[in-house]
Formats: sequence, structure tokens, C-alpha cells
Amino acid sequence: MTADTLLERITDYANRPNPYPLYAELREAGPVVPQADGSYLIGTYHHLAALLHDPRISVDPRSRPATAGTPYVEGGKPSFLRLDDPEHHRLRTLAMRPFGPPHSPGRIDALRGQIADITKELFEALRDREQIDIVDDFAYPLPVTVICRLLGVPREDEPLFQAWSEALVAAADVRAGEDTTELDQAGRQARAEMGRYLLDLAEQRRSQPRDDLLSAFINEPDPDARLTHEELAENAILLFIAGHETTVNLITNGALTLLRHPDQLDRLRRDPDLLPSAVEELLRYEPPVHMRERIPLADIDVAGTILPAGSTVVLALASGNRDPSRFQEPDRFDPVRPDNQHLGFGSGIHLCFGAPLARIEAQTALHALIPRLGTAALVQDPPPYRQNAMLRGPRHLLLQIR
Repeated sequence: MTADTLLERITDYANRPNPYPLYAELREAGPVVPQADGSYLIGTYHHLAALLHDPRISVDPRSRPATAGTPYVEGGKPSFLRLDDPEHHRLRTLAMRPFGPPHSPGRIDALRGQIADITKELFEALRDREQIDIVDDFAYPLPVTVICRLLGVPREDEPLFQAWSEALVAAADVRAGEDTTELDQAGRQARAEMGRYLLDLAEQRRSQPRDDLLSAFINEPDPDARLTHEELAENAILLFIAGHETTVNLITNGALTLLRHPDQLDRLRRDPDLLPSAVEELLRYEPPVHMRERIPLADIDVAGTILPAGSTVVLALASGNRDPSRFQEPDRFDPVRPDNQHLGFGSGIHLCFGAPLARIEAQTALHALIPRLGTAALVQDPPPYRQNAMLRGPRHLLLQIR
């Protein structure tokens, strides 16, 4: 095996349960490792952090000259997650107005009670079960229910979003050397269907507003802060995907990590005040997002290797989180790790805007899970993982309740 096949090996499903030895190989091979498919792979913390803050690095797929770009809802432009400044800043600012500070500083924190209630309801339904699946029974329905209520989606329509979400996430995955035509088409179709649904729902909220994000978007009183229909659909889709996909993995990876570290599980059971710090360590140790793609807008010299303009650069964030040049004993799970400036939510202008919500959900979920994990045993370790290499997490996590 040579270094120029690292991305292919990292994305190989056979290595999904434990890609970390490959990340160590990546860091040893150098800050920048050219790949056989023409991309460039980077996995060292300080170089990743620098590139995440570099304005010469684009997230917009239309920055790649070899293609005309990827069509989105009705052939429109990307969401702000895949736009550069200044357009990214404008749309992100408008999307954040009803979501968080400074315009809506209390909305996310006010959800703590609802999140705790939803968590309690989910566990009540599992009370007499001898075997549960952390993913299907808890980690998936919790954030989906939360984000649907935040947007204003009726409960009876929540199941529609699972298939749409899976298609969108599959289309966004990093797949070295694979033909993704069918996945891309399925993702475009899901995006269009989801966008139409959310626009129709927003229009209903125009005349019958409620205390939800779609009502806030469609009834924005400031004409300079209003989203177009296309922008509203894209932002609502992004809020849904970002609001649950990473959280599912964060909760599931957290449960699995604690079951593999019974001493730390017991420590958190005895001292739940350590949970905020433990969640930060989980974001470093087993992050929900492993990789991101970027496109240089100009030739960029990184440690003597040129990243050509228009090329594909894969930032292996999970590798940076285990970089020994930044973290002491990086392969050790330490819930009270000091100076834990991880890349679990990215960094720079595209730092995950849903991070505050994800943190509250993970802390609430693990607080409820920890007392129950002490009487549980893994049915299978390693568990079956999702196909997705970018958003890495177990597809199922079966527990036997003793």
C-alpha cells in the first residue's frame, strides 16, 4: 500500500470501524499527500486549521472549472454551507436571525426542557425492552423530532424526512474514484422534493404563523432581511440536515465510546457535571464529521506542496483531532481533557452554526443514557457502520439490557 491510495483506503467500508491507523499513516506521510485520483489529502491539525481559515479555499462546487456545478433545488444555487463570502455571510446571517444570537438569543437554550421531555418519552417507550437499538430507538428520533418541531413540521410528516435526508447525505459523501452519478441524481431529487414540501409549509405559516423557524422566515418584517423562496427552501433543508445528521452520530459514538471505557462511564455516572467536558472530548475522539472537501481558488503552497487552483482538497478533520503534535496522548479518551480545541464542528467561517443545539442534545441524551448503560452490553462490537465515510457513525448499536 502506498500513500497515494490513502483516501481510497479511508473511504473503503472495510475500514469504517477503525480508520484511525490510516489517519496516523496520513500524518506520517506528510502535511499534504497527493492521491491517485488527483485529489490532495491533508490530516495534520495545524495545516487543517490554517486552511479552514484561508480565504483562498472555496466550498462552492462551482469554483471547480472542470464542471458547471451541481444543481440544487429547481437548479438553483447552493445553500450557504457551500457558498463563499460575501454571499455566505449574507445568507448565514439571515438564517441565524430566528435561530440564535444576537436576534434570537434564547431560542436554542429554551429548547432544553423540550429536549429533556422528548428524551423521557423515548425512554418510556423502551422501559420493558430487553434489547434496544441506540440508533433507531433513540439517537435518530431525538434530534429529528427536535429539528422538526423547531422548523414547524407536523409530527405526522416527520417520517418523510428520513428518506430525503439519507439521499442528501449519501450524495455529499466523499467517495474516492467512484461513479456517483446515481447518488447525485437521487440527492438532487430529494432536495427538490424536500424544498417544495418546506416551501408549501412556509406558505401555510404566512397566514397562520406559529412560534417556529418557517413562520419566522416567511414573515420576516424587515424587507432587507427576507429570504427569497429559493433561499428559504435551501436554508430550511440545511437546518434539517445539519440539525440532526451529525447529532445522531455524536450520540451513538458517545454511547459506544462510554461502553468501551467502563471506568469513564462510571466516572460520569458519579459526576454528571463533567458531561459538557465529556461531550467536547467525544467531538475530538470520535467526531461525527470526519472529512470535508475544499477547492483552492488559487495555487496554494502548503509545506512545499502546491495545491493547484480548482483541484479537490480533502481535509481529514478526524485525523487532525488525533494529531500528537496538538493533543497529548491523542488516542486516549479523556473526558476532562484541558485545552480541547478540537475540529469536531470545523473551524473558520463555516464553523457549524448548529453546534449549540447539538451540544445541548448530546448532553441531555447522554445524561439520560449513562445510568442505563451500566446495565447494558453490546450485542456486536464493532457494530455495523453507515456506508458514509464523511459522516461516520454506527448504523445500528444493539444493546442487551441485563
